Amino acid sequence: MPNSPPPDDLLILLTDVARLVRTLADRRARAHGMTRAQWMILARLRRHDGLTQRELAELLEVEPITVGRLVDRLAARGMIERRADPADRRCWRLHLRPEAALALAEIDAARRAFDAAATRGLPEAQRAAAMAALLAMKTNLLAGAESDAAGAAA
Repeated sequence: MPNSPPPDDLLILLTDVARLVRTLADRRARAHGMTRAQWMILARLRRHDGLTQRELAELLEVEPITVGRLVDRLAARGMIERRADPADRRCWRLHLRPEAALALAEIDAARRAFDAAATRGLPEAQRAAAMAALLAMKTNLLAGAESDAAGAAA
């Protein structure tokens, strides 16, 4: 395959796979009149209903103003609502509305399709090993990031 990384370059391969998933998700979201970023907001709010825009921005690794614009569009479509935080009236919490259900079903279908396509032909043992390896890598990188942050603060 042209432009394939050397077989021992795991990080480039991971980046390539992630880029392909993002590209496919962009196409699928656009086919439904949305963006992948809007899909990510809906998916994150399903897992963590009641986030603030700032918390959501941190999870998505984008600027709060970017999330604000995306939330405005989703609110205009009736999928998300802002509610005042009972503990801090200056703060708004984001909540899914029932109108988001159809988009969330499409997100789930897309995720299942991407997973099936990416793991086609992999025996379950290999799939499980890949999941375990990726989770271990994530844990290692998070631990390293926390260690780096602690060292920088000292």
